[in-house]
Parts: sequence; structure tokens; C-alpha cells
Amino acid sequence: MKSPSSIPAVDALFVHTNFPGQFRGIAQHLAKGRDTRLHAIGSNTAAAMPGVNLVRYSVSASDIASSHSLARRFEIECRRAEQVIYSANLLRLNDVDPKLIFVHSGWGESIPLRELFPRARIVVYPEYFYRTRGADVGFDPEAGQLGVDGAVRVSLRNATTLLALADADVVITPTHWQKSLFPPEYHSKIRVIHDGIDTQRLAPAEAQFVDRRTGHVFRTGDEVVTYVARNLEPYRGFHIFMRALPEVLRARPKARILIAGGDGVSYGMPADGFGSWKEKMLDEIDGQLDLSRVHMLGHLNYDDYVALLRVSRVHVYLTYPFVLSWSILEAMSLGCVVVGSDTGPVKEVIEDGVNGLLTPFFDKAQLAKQIVRVLANPRKHARLGRAARTHVVQNYDFDKQTLPNYLQIIQAAKAPP
Repeated sequence: MKSPSSIPAVDALFVHTNFPGQFRGIAQHLAKGRDTRLHAIGSNTAAAMPGVNLVRYSVSASDIASSHSLARRFEIECRRAEQVIYSANLLRLNDVDPKLIFVHSGWGESIPLRELFPRARIVVYPEYFYRTRGADVGFDPEAGQLGVDGAVRVSLRNATTLLALADADVVITPTHWQKSLFPPEYHSKIRVIHDGIDTQRLAPAEAQFVDRRTGHVFRTGDEVVTYVARNLEPYRGFHIFMRALPEVLRARPKARILIAGGDGVSYGMPADGFGSWKEKMLDEIDGQLDLSRVHMLGHLNYDDYVALLRVSRVHVYLTYPFVLSWSILEAMSLGCVVVGSDTGPVKEVIEDGVNGLLTPFFDKAQLAKQIVRVLANPRKHARLGRAARTHVVQNYDFDKQTLPNYLQIIQAAKAPP
């Protein structure tokens, strides 16, 4: 019997346009060992990681105006797939033959992998399956109606995902709600494994946060309401949150509102007639807010983001029925009292009155009432923050939950046929 040190290392490949993305935790863990040689393929936005042989590709900004409007997204995905072929061939020239491949299928990079590496065990992370009813599309009346062309365009977003599901040996999705959106015939392949939270790093602690734009200092215990999103837009309930603020500030004269996020659009449509949704919402509620108490922070570095959440008395997380942001679980890990929308998959992580509070997504009055209640009586609601942290530690900790599930998949790939 061979000793562990004599067993040859095997190749594993990560494919993610923004590597490491959702694979950061497992890639870092594998990079510490000696039994797996790690390789990655990503676009020019991919980040280098110690112990990982990264091959970057670029996609030219070619004109796709001549393509059929319904086919343009797929054409871009095919161009990425072509670059993955070239990148993978560079690896094969160096005798890289992965037994295990992790791939995010959202950009078309999964398309050629089965043909390139027919013996590999392919683990697909599709993240989301679009539906024209019952999820994000059509949820918000303010977003307008799709029409048939729009509905077909949404359905076609699933084209590369369906190809990836067919090729996959294992499919990973981070929540049970997201799993429920996929066609039932693929459910037997799908494992629900969240990306995982570093709950040791993200633990409650006394802190201070400095608004670098104004110099204002906030400390744990201050009357602070926080809201965080990659970009400030309706998909994450920014419009509803802003409409609730006049009543919050009226009822709590000492409250401060700290809003972190960019002015772009990650998921939905741009604000018609305005440069950003922030600009649009400030225009809509013009004269109703004391803007000296509303701090628009823009994007924050990670340490400042953690400090922000540590000084929060109540954190607001709203979302269409869509993918779950890491930020809600990070806030819960930090012991925040979270007021969340009663939408999937938020209801999967927050039980109303037990480890947070839920409110109807569109009900600005109820949202304001919940925020004010927490601000007015922090001691009464502190138990929610403690329960939130306990829930995340028990169910979403990377080392205790995510890593063991990933290692099961990896061991199955390494086992002899």
C-alpha cells in the first residue's frame, strides 16, 4: 500500500471569468496542500492566487450589432468558450489533465469543457436559473412588463446553463430556494452548498467607522441604520428603502443612515432619465430628507465594510426573489439585527422574530416601523442579533459546513474508477 506522500498529485482546474469568485475558499484550502496541483482559467479580471497556475484570456470587444438581438448574449458566451478552448490547450501542452473541474457556467465558459476533458469530473456552479414567472422577472410592477420578446430573451439566458447541467457530474447551488428554480430533472445532480462565511473573522466586536467623505465617526452603540449593496438599485430594494427613510428620520431625530454601494446597475435596468438610481430616488424624495443625516458612502474596502456593520444598530437587506447576497450572512455573523424582505431566499436564512425581522418587500411603512422599533429598543432586539450569529455559525461557516461538503466531492473525483 502506498504511503500518502507517494501518491501522485492530481490536477484540478477552476474556470471562472472572475476567478476566484465563489471558489475562493476551496481554492485557498487546496492550495495549502500537496496532493492537488491547481490551475485556473479566467478573463483579464481574474485575480492571481498563490499556489494556482492561472491562465488569463481576453475577449475582444467585437461588434455584435449584426447578430440577431435574441442571440447576442449567446454569441458573447460562445466567444468566451472559444477563449477557454485556447487556454485549456495551453494547459494540455504542459501535460495538465484535470481529474476535477470547478466551473461557473454563467458566462459560457463551461461549453467546451466536456469535449476538452472527457474523463474529468465536472462540478458546475450555475448560481441561478431564470424564470419568466415566480421569481425576479415580473416581481416589481415599476419595472414594467416584458412582453413575449422579453420573456423569450430571459429564457434564452438559460441556454448555456442547460448545456452545463447536461455535462455536469455534480451541480452546486448556494440555497434551497435557488435549487427550486432549476428543472426537476436535474435536481438529483444538485447539491446545496453555500459559499461559506468566515465566522471567526466576522465576529461581533466594539468598533468605529469613519465616513471618509465627511470625517464623521460612528461607534458601536450609536443610532445607526445600515444598507449595503454592490450597486444601489431596485433589485436590492434600494427604492423601497429610500422611500422608508423620511419616516425613520422623523421618528428618530438622532438616527443616521449609512448607505454603501455603487451607482451602477448589476442586475436590472438603468434609471430612466437619471444617471443612477441614487440620483433618481434623491430626486423623488427631494425635501423629505435631512441629507446631513444620510451618508452615501460609495464602495468600501472590506475592512471598512466590516467596521460599518459592527457599528450598525439595525441592518436592512431587501431583495427581489433572486440570488442571496453574501452581505446578509456576513451581517448576521457580525451579530447585526437584520430587517429583511420576506422574499426567497431571505426567508431561508431569517425566521421572523427568531433571528431577525421580515417585512413585505413593497411596504415602505412597515419597513420604517420595523427599523424604528429596533432603534428605539436595542436591548429588546439584541437577542435577534445573537441568534443570527448562532444560525450562521451553525449553518454557513466555511470550515464547518462548506469545506467538508466540497471535500466529499473532491475525494469522489480522486477515487480510482
